[in-house]
Amino acid sequence: MMLLETERADGVNLGFGRRVRLTRTPDLGGPARVLIAVLCLGSLGPLGCATPPPPDDPEALESFRQTNDPFEPLNRVVFAVNIEADRYILKPVAYVYKETVPEPVQEGVGNFLQNLGSPVVFLNSVLQGDVDHAGETLLRFLINSSIGLAGTSDVAGEMGFVRRDEDFGQTLGVWGADAGPYIMLPFLGPSSTRDALGLVVDHFADPWTYLRYEKFNYARLGAEIVDARARNYELLNDLEKTSVDHYAAVRSLYRQDRRDAIRNGAEPDLPPLPDIPADEEELEDEEKEPARPPAQ
Repeated sequence: MMLLETERADGVNLGFGRRVRLTRTPDLGGPARVLIAVLCLGSLGPLGCATPPPPDDPEALESFRQTNDPFEPLNRVVFAVNIEADRYILKPVAYVYKETVPEPVQEGVGNFLQNLGSPVVFLNSVLQGDVDHAGETLLRFLINSSIGLAGTSDVAGEMGFVRRDEDFGQTLGVWGADAGPYIMLPFLGPSSTRDALGLVVDHFADPWTYLRYEKFNYARLGAEIVDARARNYELLNDLEKTSVDHYAAVRSLYRQDRRDAIRNGAEPDLPPLPDIPADEEELEDEEKEPARPPAQ
């Protein structure tokens, strides 16, 4: 399934008269440069650190640790920029897409994009030791890429092969890595230091990254953003309208979603409840109380 090969002079013919080379060396142009630039901007968090509460306030300190948002001042600035970009650019585009493109076409686009992500899902399933899901993902990719018309139709889903997203941020979480501080990435939205690292690893683990055709990767990135915004159009709008603190609500929702993704929807393991012994005096009174005769 990997597309890495030694670079050939003749390249690979993808049809329509276009020849695309596959290379063993990562291409740091195009989307890769954009991703790295965004992550570098996000790493400037120490320039706007939140001030911890005084040590004589243990409750405030514990809340500060649980929030784990030491870069909150800068994160809020980036969040405000993201919201404005969404309001004036992404949201209108997603609305037009949602309202004008027929639903079957939207579903086909979503299926196609999800199918393109299958190699990364497969790799992370293997790294997590989830052999069953790795095999299911491989079968989904093979079935949908062939019978499903290049992934535009989820034939495998109709056959009972359930799709599940996996990424390297989740893999690190399964391995026991802490999420790290919360960060708000420019144009990419909420993340953490662990998940930001996962974005980079997933990008270079994705075989489509090595296609020497930048327009394809740009088009894929843009389509994924618009598709995701359109699918969550009402949810995100309602969240903004009903939240007292929109930033804090997004942060809470993101963390809940990531914890659920790492557990694959399973309930968290809770410690057993301790046995509560009955009061000794009540037990003694019950023992001393004479048995009542049966009613006649």
